[in-house]
This record gives sequence, C-alpha cells and structure tokens, in this order.
Amino acid sequence: MEDAIILTYDVPADDFTRAGEASSDVKRKLKQMGVGPDAIRKVAIAMYEGEINMVIHAKGGTITVEITTEEIRMTLADVGPGIPDVDLAMQAGYSTAPDEVRSLGFGAGMGLPNMKKYTDEMVIDTRIGEGTTITMAVKL
Repeated sequence: MEDAIILTYDVPADDFTRAGEASSDVKRKLKQMGVGPDAIRKVAIAMYEGEINMVIHAKGGTITVEITTEEIRMTLADVGPGIPDVDLAMQAGYSTAPDEVRSLGFGAGMGLPNMKKYTDEMVIDTRIGEGTTITMAVKL
C-alpha cells in the first residue's frame, strides 16, 4: 500500500469568514486525486460541519486529514469546553449556539448529526474543560 497523504489545518476561533477553508481545500485536493464524487461530498459536508462547530463552540482547533487508498480519516481536535451531554448534542435540532451565531445562519443543531450521517465511522472523545476530539472516516 502506498503511504498516506496527511493534511493539517488550523481552524481559527470566532472567524466565520474563514470557516470552511479547510473543507474546501480538502474537497479540491480529493478532486485532483480522482476520488469519487460521493466520497468527496461526504467528506466536505462532515468536515465543514466540524469546522463550524469548532468556530462556534471551541475557540478553533486543528484538523488532520489522512488520505489512504481505503479511506479518508478526519481528526478534529480542540481545547474548548467539551460536550456535557453527547447524546443530547447528537439530537437533530439541539444547539447551544448563542443568538448572535444563530442570526448569522449557523447553530441550527445539525452539526454533529450531519457529521455522523455523512461518515462511515465517527468517534467523539470529549472531556469537560479540556476539549473534544472527533474522529470521522469515509471509506473509499
């Protein structure tokens, strides 16, 4: 098997103008690599939702994308407040986003549910007061 391609992105805090830059870059690179459109769409949606969550809730963070011939694995790590109730946060429509974020059209409570919906695997490791790491994979 060939070596994995590793891409790393910094997600800035509270900057909605830059949110989506990482997922757009990965989408462009996957197209150049000839990855199928269905996999690209899944990766782009899941990663974008994760980026937005990092901007809204976690003061930014880092995203590492590992591309192999079998899968695209995304690891989103932050040092935010953590997720107090993962089961509740996974419910469609549940949101802790502040009103000013909602007024921008974000924070509808679909981030985590969409991340799970569009990936083949998703693991949430969260610690209150320390941060959250979400690992997602899309199989090729």
